[in-house]
Amino acid sequence: MKEQDSNTSPPKNGALMPEHFTQLHQTSMKEKAAGIPAVLSAVEQLVKHVSAVDALKTVFSMNQKDGFLCPGCAWPDPDDDRSAFGELCENGIKAIAEEAQNKIITASFFQQHSVNEIASWSDFELGKKGRLAEPMLLREGSSNYEAISWNDAFNLIADELNALASPDEAVFYTSGRTSNEAAFLYQLFVRMFGTNNLPDCSNMCHESSGKALSETIGV
Repeated sequence: MKEQDSNTSPPKNGALMPEHFTQLHQTSMKEKAAGIPAVLSAVEQLVKHVSAVDALKTVFSMNQKDGFLCPGCAWPDPDDDRSAFGELCENGIKAIAEEAQNKIITASFFQQHSVNEIASWSDFELGKKGRLAEPMLLREGSSNYEAISWNDAFNLIADELNALASPDEAVFYTSGRTSNEAAFLYQLFVRMFGTNNLPDCSNMCHESSGKALSETIGV
């Protein structure tokens, strides 16, 4: 069980409080961290969010040559034949379970929940709310996102980009969990626009972790 630290006042930015864990107990260590239990745990997560048929299609398509790459990590896949039973891991299945969920976030969701409220939720809570189904805009001075059409969204972006004195004044930022296919189109657009300012969250995080690792362990 866990409880919030009652001695710490809530942070102004809405970040989660430090946690104290109580009633913890230690059990004997398992000899393996994979196998049937890991498979069952992964499949359980997947079928919570997608149909059984879609779950099977997803599992047998992930990391296959005629399928798609897992968004969970950058572990290399074999160049030769790949297992028909799946080239994946438990964390990969859990990652795709969130990406493939059928729950949709519509305009009514943002009418009910303000930006300040959403900022107080954990990453896990945010991920389980669903997928965006339409472009959302936060206007200056507003506390809630509102839905706009795709044409309006593209026109708004185009107007802002075309108003720049140089393409290098723009920075294009995306999630490191973006699929390879989407990331390819994304970086192609950015380079055609005329800049290579296209970091993602993996780049931003691992520049700092890479420097720290080099200083602490030498590699």
